[in-house]
Amino acid sequence: MKTKQLNRQILPLKDFIKRVIKYFLFSSLLIVLSLAIGTLGYHYYGEISRIDGFYNASLILTGMGPVNEMHTTAAKLFASFYALFSGIVFLSTVAVIFAPIAHRLLHILHIPDEE
Repeated sequence: MKTKQLNRQILPLKDFIKRVIKYFLFSSLLIVLSLAIGTLGYHYYGEISRIDGFYNASLILTGMGPVNEMHTTAAKLFASFYALFSGIVFLSTVAVIFAPIAHRLLHILHIPDEE
């Protein structure tokens, strides 16, 4: 009887998969917007092509590091703030993607109090 009671507290698999997909899509949107900001910023401030800006933004966002050297003060400031922003975005998206999985795991591992 306790097993049935515990199973009712856990979200059904179909709904859980929908939740994971929703969180993944939100994270993907956040990454795409961050890449767009980085691409345009590197293109405008760093005076490099859009593809090189995208390349720089992608590598910064994943923590690999910059490719092109920034020569102007504005470009260096943008690159610095974008690197800080990217670190926060990367950690946030990982947290958002794994949140429903961790939540479900905590529900599964929950041991109800004995009465």
